[in-house]
Order: sequence, then structure tokens, then C-alpha cells
Amino acid sequence: MSTDNVVQNFYYDTYVNKKEEFEHVPFKMPRYTSNEMEARASKFYHDVNSRRTVRTFSSDDIPENVIEECIRAAGTAPSGAHTQPWHYVCIYNQEDKDAVREIVEDEERVNYEKRMGKDWLSDLAKVGTTWEKEYISNAPCIVLVFKAPYDINEDNTKSNNWYFEASVSISVGIFLCALTNAGLVTVTSTPMNCGPALRRLVGRPDHEKLAYLLPIGFPSETATVPKLVRKDLVKIMTAIR
Repeated sequence: MSTDNVVQNFYYDTYVNKKEEFEHVPFKMPRYTSNEMEARASKFYHDVNSRRTVRTFSSDDIPENVIEECIRAAGTAPSGAHTQPWHYVCIYNQEDKDAVREIVEDEERVNYEKRMGKDWLSDLAKVGTTWEKEYISNAPCIVLVFKAPYDINEDNTKSNNWYFEASVSISVGIFLCALTNAGLVTVTSTPMNCGPALRRLVGRPDHEKLAYLLPIGFPSETATVPKLVRKDLVKIMTAIR
């Protein structure tokens, strides 16, 4: 039997097995009129267009159930072979937030002083960021998002999570929209070289990798954001008809 036939047979057998494992059910969703579709799409755009990166937070507590619902929404994201390769860790207590900040700042200081090039530092200077991350301590909640290249089964075997990088990014994108919809703000950070230490701090398994660190809360009364202009639609879209 040729290699191609072996692969085809394996694919067919696997597909049949998976089809038995994942029962298929009817799917329906509302069908809107053109006017309704345009109105809903426009409202969603205007809602998410209010999203801005915020680095100064109010000390006011935020309801934990709101964060949970936003994470529940993030969990609806599509993922390769429905592997759902994400895990969200929420930190509310001050001691652990301070510990996270110490880990991040220790690495960020080295990043800014030695690892980042001049062009990178120049672009960061435009928005006023430095290695100091006060918002990690000040935000009422910190969410660490971990990505899993594979899962470990009960028999200690591994199951690959296909397209895990893209899947986790899509999930976090939905999470950001959900936070904005709930009236909360965050700063999307990807602290370099902090993953292993933060993973150990919160007790996640060794095979998971830190993807994002998101401090979450209400903006402080003195919060400001850069006066940015988003690219026009013609610069981010091409229509081929």
C-alpha cells in the first residue's frame, strides 16, 4: 500500500471516529434584514471603537462574576480541532499581584536596558511606557492567559493542540471585546522572559506558556490615553468582487 493510501485511510478512520465522538446537531441562528444587519454591525463597531489601552486604574473593586462571564465569552472562540488550548488565571489578592509585578519589572528593566533595539525603544517612548509597571499592583484584577501546545492525558500521553497560537489569540480578542462591552479597561501586555516564573507562581503545568498579562479594572479619574487615529477602512481592507 502506498504512503498516500496509508495517510488517506488513517484520515478516514480518524474522521469517522471523531464524527462518532462529536455528535452533530442542527444549527440555526437569527436571520436579520439588511437594515438590521447594518445597524447591529455599526453599533458593535462604535462600541469596540471606544476600547483603548489604559495604564492607570481606579482602586475600585470589580465584580468577579463579570470577569468570569467575559472569560466564558472568550471560551467560545474557535480552536483547531476544538482543542481549546487556553487557560485564564485571575489574581485578585494584593500579595500575588505585587509578586507578579516584581517578576515582570525585573525582566522588563533588562529588556529596556539591554535587549530592545533603538527603534523599538523609540516607538515605545511615543506612548510613554517604561520598564515600571505600576498598573500590575494597582489594577483590582490581573488575568494571566496561558497557551498549551499540547494536553497531558490521564494516562500521561500527550494530545497535540493544533493551531494553538492562533486559537489563543482569537480567544483573547473576544475577551477584550467582552471587557469593553462590560465597561472595563485593560492593557494588553506580553511580558518577555517572564513566563516560567509566572507559571510557577500560579501553579500552572510546565508545558503551558504565558501568552498575555492583562490588568483589568475601571480607568482612574486621572487616566489619559494617547490621541491616536485608527487607520481608515480603505487602508485595512481590500474588496475583490
